[in-house]
Amino acid sequence: MRYLSTVYVRDHRARIRHRRGSLLVASPEGSRRVPLEAVDALVVLGGAQITTQALDACVRRGVRVAALRMSGAVRFVVNAPTGGNVHLRTAQFEAMADDARSLPVARAIVAAKLQNSSRVVGRWSRDEADPQAAERMATRSDQIRDRIERLGEAGSGDQLRGIEGDAARIYFRALEQALASSALEFTRRTRRPPRDPVNALLGFCYGMLVTECIGAAESVGLDYQVGFFHRPRSGRPSLALDLAEEFRSITDRFVVALVRRRQVGPGDFEHTPGGGVYLSDGGRTRVIEAWEAHKETPIRHLLLGRQVERWALPSVQATLLARHLRGDLPAYPPFVVP
Repeated sequence: MRYLSTVYVRDHRARIRHRRGSLLVASPEGSRRVPLEAVDALVVLGGAQITTQALDACVRRGVRVAALRMSGAVRFVVNAPTGGNVHLRTAQFEAMADDARSLPVARAIVAAKLQNSSRVVGRWSRDEADPQAAERMATRSDQIRDRIERLGEAGSGDQLRGIEGDAARIYFRALEQALASSALEFTRRTRRPPRDPVNALLGFCYGMLVTECIGAAESVGLDYQVGFFHRPRSGRPSLALDLAEEFRSITDRFVVALVRRRQVGPGDFEHTPGGGVYLSDGGRTRVIEAWEAHKETPIRHLLLGRQVERWALPSVQATLLARHLRGDLPAYPPFVVP
């Protein structure tokens, strides 16, 4: 697999055009030319404009165009026509509609998410200097692991979601403790809008992760709106959200590291009159730079038995899911943090 760059357009006043095989990004601060052959995705933040000619050029070159809200939530995604075999998508639709086939996939995704969450919390506990705080964190790691055992008893998607939600409450209490001595406050998970800087960071990074998973699903010919744990709903990228669940703990670890290392601070956020908190332009720039470096981090993939860069993991998992749906694998093997 070849690593290509993601282009982020952060200026609300920017205009994106196409000329002779390149994207031309113009803003009051200046212009930049980006050859399309070196790009795999274009992420537009805020109100930047893109011409139909530029969209057409991106689609023809297979460059994914994603527009994100201030919070990181996905506004829309434009892809090239879905590739792959139509029989794969037919198998995906049939598996989604059959509880006997969709439930095991959903269970595998949730089991991996909880195992990854437990392991990340366990690592945070080992980072704690205070023995009592470390013990509380280790207890929460064990509590999350206990929820994994209950997944086998879940006879429906609703029961799976109930167990996952219960584990998430324990997990975010651990995340609160991991950031207790930091300059950024976090007490609970809030969205639409995020109510504190950490939630703003989490939402923004989750949005970028989901766009990667949309591209990964599309690249192997899967329909990113037809999920298993996240049931299909109009306008929701359900399968991309499914794939993202396996990488959320890695993303959370990235956010905690940013805060602990003071790569972002209180000055990188804006507070709105309605109580929402969002990254400032400068804050987004710093987070995106760190995110791109994070994507190049090698992580051992236990099933493959080798190191895989973080940017490639969504594509690896989408490929494994496609192989399962085609009947090449008896079960879907989710990603588990080593």
